[in-house]
Order: sequence, then C-alpha cells, then structure tokens
Amino acid sequence: MEPSVSELDLIRWSEALAGIARTGLGFTDSLYERERYEEILRVAADIRVAATDGSPSTPEVVDAWLASVGRGVTGYVTPKVAVGAVVGNDRGEILLLQRGDSGMWLYPTGWADIGYSPAEVAVKEVLEETGIEAEPVRLIGVLDGQRFGSRGLPFYSVVFHLRAVGGDLAPHSRSPANRRPPGSRS
Repeated sequence: MEPSVSELDLIRWSEALAGIARTGLGFTDSLYERERYEEILRVAADIRVAATDGSPSTPEVVDAWLASVGRGVTGYVTPKVAVGAVVGNDRGEILLLQRGDSGMWLYPTGWADIGYSPAEVAVKEVLEETGIEAEPVRLIGVLDGQRFGSRGLPFYSVVFHLRAVGGDLAPHSRSPANRRPPGSRS
C-alpha cells in the first residue's frame, strides 16, 4: 500500500505551520507566546527536514524562518505572487524559455511588481525576457506553487494567456543562451 502522505504534503504542512508561527511572533509581545511559537517553528522544521532527507538541518531552517519575522502587519506571513504568461501566435506555437536559475523550460514568469496590474506584469515579463510584444487575452488560472512541487518560498502564480503582436525574439541577458563561462569572450 502506498503511503497516503507525500513529501509535498509534509513540506506544505511544514510551511503552513511555520507561517502561522511567524505571524504569531510578529504580533505578540508575550514571552510565553513567543516560546510557544518558536516551539511550533522547531516542530515545523523537523517535519520539513524529515521530508527533505535532512538538508538543511532543523536549526538552519528555524534560524532562516526567525530571520524573516516582521512586526505587526509586515510580519503577517503570506505567499508571494508570481505572474506567468502563456504566449501563443497565429501558427499555434507557444513561447517557452529556459530559466537561468533552474535550467527548466517554462513560459515567461516573474514576481509581481508594485504599481502594475497582474496583466501588465505578464506583458512586461514577456517583453523583458523574450523581446516579444504581447497583449493579454484572458486569465488562465491561479496556481498554488506548493501544490505543484515548489519547495522554497510559498507563492501563488497568476497565469495569463497572451497573444504575440510584435517584437523580435531575443533571449534575456540572464538566459542560459546568453551565459558564458568566466573568462570567455563573445
């Protein structure tokens, strides 16, 4: 019989507990409550370490979480927001790029920027990362990164369908296609 609890479940539950504890730490002045929230962080870190074969260690995870605690509203732990764009053209092709940080092939995506609507961020990311001008068609969906295997920072991804309308395909300066070994010449 297969285990009913997956590694992703453990990581998601660990992050949820850690978020609750860090938010509590951001809002309390009570020494007693601080001790309890820190204990919850240790339990959450133990769960995370068990799910990831021991790396990083429980103290390292707890220290990283404690370092991220803010005060009051700024301490309320919430997921970040990423914005992605599935861009199609008149030939039925979809635009993908190889990410510089992971090497994965993915549609253009980036963190939401203050002062821009999600659709504006999608258009901006496509232009910055590919040189392609695009216009929004519709919202495709909102995805929870943790439910799709993300092990780092909790985030939601707002994904749009965009239509290519112009521009010239040019890889971003951080893309693997534009990276060169140290000391090499172009």
